[in-house]
Order: sequence, then structure tokens, then C-alpha cells
Amino acid sequence: MRLEAITWERLADRLTERLLDLKPDDGSPWPRIAFDGAPAARPGDLAHRVSEQLRLRGRSSLVVGAEDFLRPASLRLEYGHRDVDAYYDGWFDIGALWREVFGPLEADGNGRVLPDLWDPVADRATRSSYTRLPPGGLLLLHGPFLMRHWFPFDLTVHVRLSPGALRRRTPEDEHWTLPAFERYEDDMDPGAAADVLVRADDPRHPAWSG
Repeated sequence: MRLEAITWERLADRLTERLLDLKPDDGSPWPRIAFDGAPAARPGDLAHRVSEQLRLRGRSSLVVGAEDFLRPASLRLEYGHRDVDAYYDGWFDIGALWREVFGPLEADGNGRVLPDLWDPVADRATRSSYTRLPPGGLLLLHGPFLMRHWFPFDLTVHVRLSPGALRRRTPEDEHWTLPAFERYEDDMDPGAAADVLVRADDPRHPAWSG
């Protein structure tokens, strides 16, 4: 796959131009975009850059982080604080994402989305208010492992780090999570499956193919 060097600003601009013409295949009036990547790859930063570019072009968007839809600690940590299988399969409340984010954005939905669910520090519900995304508004969901849950994305962006870069940029006390990302690569090959691939080994000089 041939990659083109680009700046983050130009990348956000190019992605935004592509999203302006995006029409969901299922008839939903709300395009749904994945910004997939490990926390160290910071896919949320790119999602927020794109959201700002959309705003400047007069389009509404809602940035949602999968990390804000964690399950309670009693469920996440049932098998210990560093269980790789639990992190990969059980930390994120996939049912809540379907119910509170994707369900309202189906073709017959009302666009009323819950922007976040759980505060992992306080270990309680955030009690945030629902946000109504107007027709034509875009959902920009960022987080890890997004491409393994069959979410109805209309475009997928994978922000990839090589194994070495992932290890270097992941805090040492989170190195226990690295096997989960190796498993994700083996299970899904997200770099090949995504519509847009961004290589971010050097955070100052990304490259992309889309």
C-alpha cells in the first residue's frame, strides 16, 4: 500500500472534504465515521480536528469516545486489573454503544444520542444529557478495537502505529494491554480493512492512504 506524507491539518481537511459527500447506504440521514486506533495513536485528536473542519463548513458533528462507554469496574476488573482477554472483550460497553449511539442514528431513529455513559475515575454514570444530532450531522466515534463489533460505519479511518512505536508511546504501566492490540491485528487486520489508513509512527509526520 502506497502512503502519502501529509500534515495533520491537511489530513483533517482532506477527510472533511470526503465526508461532506458521504451518503449512508442504509438510508440513515446521519453518516457514522470510525476513528479507530490504540490510545497511544490518539485517534480522538484526529476526530476533533475533523469535527472542527466540519463546523467551519457549516456541518454538525458529534465526537464520541469509546473510552467514555466503559463498563463498571466490578465487571471490567472481575479477573484482575491487567487481564488482557478482559480488556479486549469486556472493558467496553458495546451494548450501550449500540443502544445509545447507533440505535438513534438508524434510518428511522430520532438522532438523540448519549455522548458518554461512564466515568471510570468516579466509577459511576456520567449522567450527561442526550444530544440531538440534526439530519446530515455526522457521528465521529473514536477508540480502540472499533472494527470488530460490526458497527454500521459508513467510513472507517484506522490510525496505525507499528509495534515498536506502539510500545514506545504507550505508558509503561499500560504495556500489559499490548497483547490485545496484537490480537486485534491478527483478528481484523484493521490497516487493510479500513477505508482510510493513517500511519502515525512519527506524530509530527503522518502519512496516509485513502
